[in-house]
Amino acid sequence: MAIGLIIIGDEILSGKRVDQHLPKVIALLKERGLSLDWAEYVGDDRARITATLQRSFASGDIVFSTGGIGATPDDHTRQCAAAALGLDIVLHPEAKELIHQRIMEMNATQDMPTVPDSPDYLRRLEMGAFPQGAAIIPNPFNKIPGFAIREHYFVPGFPVMAWPMIAWVLDTHYSHLFHQQARDEKAVLVFEIAESVLTPMMEALELKYPLIKVFSLPSVGSDTMRRHIELGVKGEPAQVASAFAEMLLVLDQFQAEYRLL
Repeated sequence: MAIGLIIIGDEILSGKRVDQHLPKVIALLKERGLSLDWAEYVGDDRARITATLQRSFASGDIVFSTGGIGATPDDHTRQCAAAALGLDIVLHPEAKELIHQRIMEMNATQDMPTVPDSPDYLRRLEMGAFPQGAAIIPNPFNKIPGFAIREHYFVPGFPVMAWPMIAWVLDTHYSHLFHQQARDEKAVLVFEIAESVLTPMMEALELKYPLIKVFSLPSVGSDTMRRHIELGVKGEPAQVASAFAEMLLVLDQFQAEYRLL
């Protein structure tokens, strides 16, 4: 199954906050022998979020979504998920209890009473309103849960909450996928050669070895490093070894200067 990531929030697109979720999710997956297949950034626009979720629900992929599950006017993800699936949004009973516990704890620290009918109390409960049929994702930081429905997992935008929640989802629901495929990667730095010269070789290797991918990361260079390409292969270990050996032979034929990584 492919794995995707949707990162929601105007603060990311405006530059007010720098996204930390993409590299962390890649790392969480890599630790478990998995990899990220795609990622999207979406602002706080209901129509755009709903359209994005309609596409991702239709894909059948495993999808993690960060941000927009609070109860302020710029939080739309819960409502958009329900709209994308054509479902009602309802207060989840377990989420209601967890939010109640959190409110009680917070009020106790301030020696304040908990008034269940107060506007503030009811507004906080809205964070437990999810698409009908959703399950909760436990939040070890403050008990306010995320929710899961149809292989989609919705967590807050705060890294301190989102990352352990994503790890929990992976370990709870997808441990059977961990480390299913052995993978390897080998690469070299090739100096002062045009990428176009190497393209036919890269295409030929991918045709000959269907279980590998060839990658090419060119750099214009800097004060401390000449113009170069990071050139390599990744995928099934035996085919990686064979393809990489052939790659080095071709580089030798070109009399290319390179350095193993």
